[in-house]
Amino acid sequence: MIYRSKAPLRLGLAGGGTDVSPYCDQFGGCVLNATINLYTYCTIVPKNDGQIKFFATDREENEVFSSELNLPLSGKLDLHKGVYNRIVKDYCAHPLSFEMTTYSDAPAGSGLGTSSTLVVCIIKAFVEWLNLSLSEYEIAQLAFQIERVEIGLSGGKQDQYAATFGGFNFIEFEKDNRVIVNPLRLKENIVFELELSTLLYFTGVSRSSAKIIDDQKKSLTNINRLQSMHKIKEDACLIKEYLLKGNFNGFYETMKDAWAAKKGTSNSMTTPMMDDIYETAINAGAYCGKISGAGGGGFMFLFIDPLKRQQIKNALAKFDGNFVDFNFVNHGTYSWKIFDKKNVK
Repeated sequence: MIYRSKAPLRLGLAGGGTDVSPYCDQFGGCVLNATINLYTYCTIVPKNDGQIKFFATDREENEVFSSELNLPLSGKLDLHKGVYNRIVKDYCAHPLSFEMTTYSDAPAGSGLGTSSTLVVCIIKAFVEWLNLSLSEYEIAQLAFQIERVEIGLSGGKQDQYAATFGGFNFIEFEKDNRVIVNPLRLKENIVFELELSTLLYFTGVSRSSAKIIDDQKKSLTNINRLQSMHKIKEDACLIKEYLLKGNFNGFYETMKDAWAAKKGTSNSMTTPMMDDIYETAINAGAYCGKISGAGGGGFMFLFIDPLKRQQIKNALAKFDGNFVDFNFVNHGTYSWKIFDKKNVK
């Protein structure tokens, strides 16, 4: 048998950064996000050759190991190895032999939660193969522990839950890693209008979110940054309310405030080039926008009058980035199995 999985990437609409410790542990955080039809993918083919083979085709990286209980983390394909190590430790207690191939529709550092989504995707493939009984909350929490604690990559907690649950979610983060996922029941016409009124623009610059996240972790020691974090959380609640009611004027105005507050949490949140792209879009008729994820590069999404879509695209044609078509999706990660076609007579 062959075991496959996929998990959707997400747009972080509001509240990003308040899901990062120690802020959420002390004050509580909340994030509004939505999954889109860009994905990470994983395929596992079990083997009996005593080897473990990893292929990350989008990154053109691969590694081969002899089957063992724990694979060394080296900075290369650590997400793959980290998930394997934890799965074997918790659920197998014996080495596995397989080939794993992964792929992502967006590059790492794009601001769409790619790394965390890939971890969720790999876990889901193991769940399918080993027939593990893990709930959505358990998958998301396991992904968080592997990426943030065991591998030690800086970041928040929203991406793992977005990829696992899918759809529009308002997610609350409290101390002791307590997370509450609140699915939003948006009217179909509101989703269609938001979709039509959003442009997703890849700036062409991938970035490491670690420095920006580390700046946000220091927010409790800087009164101005702390106030910015409080404002981000307050605006996330307002944006959720406006979205549920279809109040797009309130949505856009609060988005402007939220982006201004977001820039106040780190000097690395934006760059002169990103500011130039943003101002060009605004001057061409966009209502507002923000950089997705931690900031500093990757994707920017812009909220627009749909009738001005082409003129905004034309205005940004002078930059090296590109627009990416997308739709919102309601599903989270899922998995399936198929017969190995090579063994079917």
